[in-house]
Amino acid sequence: MAFGWIDEQAEARRRAGLVRTLRPRPADSPLLDLASNDYLGLARHPEVTEGAARAARLWGGGSTGSRLVTGTTELHTELERELAAFCGFEAALVFSSGYAANLAAVTALAPHGSLIVSDAGNHASLIDGCRLARGERQVVGHADPEAVRKALATHQGPAIVVSDTVFSVDGDRAPLEALAGACREHGAGLVVDDAHGLGVLGDGGRGAPYAAG
Repeated sequence: MAFGWIDEQAEARRRAGLVRTLRPRPADSPLLDLASNDYLGLARHPEVTEGAARAARLWGGGSTGSRLVTGTTELHTELERELAAFCGFEAALVFSSGYAANLAAVTALAPHGSLIVSDAGNHASLIDGCRLARGERQVVGHADPEAVRKALATHQGPAIVVSDTVFSVDGDRAPLEALAGACREHGAGLVVDDAHGLGVLGDGGRGAPYAAG
């Protein structure tokens, strides 16, 4: 039977106790949420919800296409200018999700012949980006600048170091200053995922790179 193996795998997961059930929550749930990514409680902040409503009334319920074709609006460019200015960078590019941003950044910055040095504690999205990129991957010990330095010393050519700034599982911070130093020594780029630092660390919440100088 076509796709019969799916039933077999589903049964194997059931026997192993790996079947999970979706539990839809109501809009006005009285429960305290300790499982979401809304760490700062902004999803229901009145200014955020009102801003989203105004944007939907003015721009509609979607971008109408990809950024390259019809999906880039003046609202996108305004947001990117403000983000870049706020975080102290030359420019910003907004993606639909952090996962998409990490895949795009790593694959774009690690072409064939390059070296990708990845922290063992990195988020799954960074790991997937490393897998999809055409460069050679080398995983090093967690938050270990010396291991990064040794890995970079083995490679001739373009290289990037990839790391979370605040690691999502353990909550510890990457040694950004030391990582940046190792990258400078070997002419490598440093690519960081600041999903858990932006809004929390640095002056006014400008993020971990800002806090690290």
